[in-house]
Amino acid sequence: MSGPVPAGLLLFPGAGAGRDQSALVAVDDAVTGLGVPVRRADFPYRLAGRRAPDRPPVLLATVVEQARSWADELGSDGSAVALGGRSMGGRICSMAVAGGLAAAALVLVSYPLHPPARPDRLRTDHFPSLEVPCLFVSGTRDAFGTRAELEEATAAIPGPVTHVWLEGGDHGLRKHDDAVAGAVARWLGEG
Repeated sequence: MSGPVPAGLLLFPGAGAGRDQSALVAVDDAVTGLGVPVRRADFPYRLAGRRAPDRPPVLLATVVEQARSWADELGSDGSAVALGGRSMGGRICSMAVAGGLAAAALVLVSYPLHPPARPDRLRTDHFPSLEVPCLFVSGTRDAFGTRAELEEATAAIPGPVTHVWLEGGDHGLRKHDDAVAGAVARWLGEG
């Protein structure tokens, strides 16, 4: 990462999981081991026991609220806190930062570049507004975006971009928790 080690990390899960998703727990353990506090948060629909995600404005408002609350709890400026998560959680964090939410960096695990088999429906309109360092950790068999597609799309991000590719990993990155956690901890620890 280019910049100081963050004061904290805030993580959100993908659409089908909660804050205790195994990769997020592994990242939490690894990053906490660096001395960086981590908060894993859920979106309102998960807290209410619903399966369908909230609408984007609710998801965005949740990220903004949680980021400000976490920064306050850490006694830090929001620009010293890294944000991110898996799939939808990371995407919503990136949209919040593109919309003006201060952050030290973005950690994007299995970024959902497009719906499976729909490469024409890119989720990248906000990329040109991402000026913070961004880490993308993705599997080489992710149906939500190939390596070539993601690398081409992230070229539009003005901030520094790092890609970590996990060989054979699909979108869920099952059995890759240690590799995901190691990649995030190494990147954040570089400062």
